[in-house]
Amino acid sequence: MKEARFYEKLDDLKVKCYLCAHGCVISSGKRGICSVRENREGTLYSLVYGKVIAKHIDPIEKKPLFHFFPGSKSYSIATVGCNFKCKHCQNYQISQFEEFYDSIPGEDMTPEEVVLEAEKYGCQSISYTYTEPTIFMEFAYDCAKLAHERGIKNVFVSNGYTSEEAIRAIAPYLDANNIDLKGDDNFYRKIVGAKLQPVLETIKLMKDLGVWVEVTTLIIPTYNDSEDFLSFVVNYLKSIDENIPWHVSQFYPTYLLTDQPRTPYKTLKKARELGIKLGLKYVYEGNVYGSEGENTFCPVCKEVVIERKGFTINKVLMKNSRCIRCNALISGIGMP
Repeated sequence: MKEARFYEKLDDLKVKCYLCAHGCVISSGKRGICSVRENREGTLYSLVYGKVIAKHIDPIEKKPLFHFFPGSKSYSIATVGCNFKCKHCQNYQISQFEEFYDSIPGEDMTPEEVVLEAEKYGCQSISYTYTEPTIFMEFAYDCAKLAHERGIKNVFVSNGYTSEEAIRAIAPYLDANNIDLKGDDNFYRKIVGAKLQPVLETIKLMKDLGVWVEVTTLIIPTYNDSEDFLSFVVNYLKSIDENIPWHVSQFYPTYLLTDQPRTPYKTLKKARELGIKLGLKYVYEGNVYGSEGENTFCPVCKEVVIERKGFTINKVLMKNSRCIRCNALISGIGMP
């Protein structure tokens, strides 16, 4: 347990948390929406500092990040808790942990131990993932700052509901962020328990602050697969930077959202084609093993420059971040 950052004290022992866009006002003895920040007699505490519930060595492509040190390994960690209540969460056992645990679970780790583990396994980055990293910001910040000093990159896999204050605090140590853009505002309110606008603002601010940004949309039949919504996503990303990679991923029925089948491949293919047609340079199909849409194509000559199968890179046809055929620059950080 550690005193939280990003809050202010109010009257009657209440506090206002401004770590994320919810801006919870929390009475003494109560917790915020994330369930891991608790007001104890007028002081807000993070209950998950150093309480690691999951740790794995992942390919960076699993985040998914396709234009950030392709082929590298990322030491990935999470705590329990989340500031969203997504009905289709794939990691609901830890994001909605109060349904399954009576107390805060996790293995005790210090930031030093996290960074040493990343070094031990030859990981080029540390990813704060599986649940929403914003809700364990104090721990992520300390890990990221130390990793930055040791030359290890830092990655968020995020729902994008981080407050501006928290974004500006972590950005100097954050190298990349894959942000979900899940649906329109109605989708966010009904399926997620949040609003769209703060997510849009996070994508832009992260990009403005020099963080490498990729965006993922999990396409759910009848919920967020309309051409109007997909066109909105493409046009918004393009208004920021046409080089932002967009991942359109296949939905699998899970948790509380089981009334639709997995996303037809033709829907993903159509979304990818739409993204390219409307001007995004890099659009990918996710959760479909062996799809051509896993590959990176040169935006100029349209030839494959990175060939993938799943999370594995089979072939690289670029050098010094340029297509070997036409010499066009391929956007990204740490590209071959």
